[in-house]
Amino acid sequence: MKALIVAPAWIGDTIMAQPLFVRLHALYPGLRLDALAPRWVAPVLQRMDDIAEVIDSPFNHGQVSLKARWRLARELAARHYDAAWILPNSAKSALVPFLAGIPRRVGFTGEARYGLINVRHTLDKAALPLMIERFVQLAEAPGAPLPKPIAQPRIRSTAADKQRTLNELGLDAPPRLVAFCPGAEYGPAKRWPAAHFATLARALAERSRAVWLFGSPKDHAVAEDICRLAPGCCRNLCGATSLSQAIDLLALAEIIVCNDSGLMHVAAALDRPIVALYGSSSPGFTPPLSDRADILSLKLACSPCFERQCPLGHLDCLNKLSPQRVLAAVEKRSPA
Repeated sequence: MKALIVAPAWIGDTIMAQPLFVRLHALYPGLRLDALAPRWVAPVLQRMDDIAEVIDSPFNHGQVSLKARWRLARELAARHYDAAWILPNSAKSALVPFLAGIPRRVGFTGEARYGLINVRHTLDKAALPLMIERFVQLAEAPGAPLPKPIAQPRIRSTAADKQRTLNELGLDAPPRLVAFCPGAEYGPAKRWPAAHFATLARALAERSRAVWLFGSPKDHAVAEDICRLAPGCCRNLCGATSLSQAIDLLALAEIIVCNDSGLMHVAAALDRPIVALYGSSSPGFTPPLSDRADILSLKLACSPCFERQCPLGHLDCLNKLSPQRVLAAVEKRSPA
């Protein structure tokens, strides 16, 4: 059997889809599973043993481009896929597999995708509260019970991968590395304050830890703020690495302190110890899927609000999450 995954447009969601791929291989021995993915999430799929090939989806968020989708559909038609699992819920995400004539197209009904999806699941949010459960459910027949337990997501970073990345970037791995992921693509209400990260960095430097900061070019400015407030304590790598390189460097860290972000899910899939900081979002929906994660949340009455900006203007859910409490969690998770 030859099948296609239409991957999510977010790094974290793509990580959380990996147990679905494991389940599909178990259900269909000999399966070849390719993925159609935006180029910004392709590197995590390339680190999954379950995916044979990643095909570039050239469309930006919200872009329709019917002519380009038709051309891509013709390319996919020539590959003769037997089935496609369409993970995003938008109509446009289901359009290319439909136009490619892939006979079995599986997904949640989503945006009234009748016809575009012909093996339709109806989402019961109460029965499937976690994103990972919703993805794995798509491997089963519609309405069938979800098999549990669900395997935790895993991606690989080999010793050769790590050394190649260090060589490419001209870096030496420090004896004890703590990684900070201070960004969150969704918005400021998911970001622990730069001043708190800086206080934590100074405390870790006093304990002979090297602190490296990871994120996208959009996170570079906030990382510079952290470095300015903790002079000599941090190395700002936000925007200086590819996602594939960031995966390898995070795999070198003895612990990772992160907001609820795509890199949090990358760290969990690498099986690194994590301290995850939650403000406006909920660990009840997209937690770090790891037995080595500590989740810190003040659980205020106003959270989770799921807003990009604090609607009350104070961001108490993160401002009042003290660096001392985070340091205690880091010390608990760090090796002696």
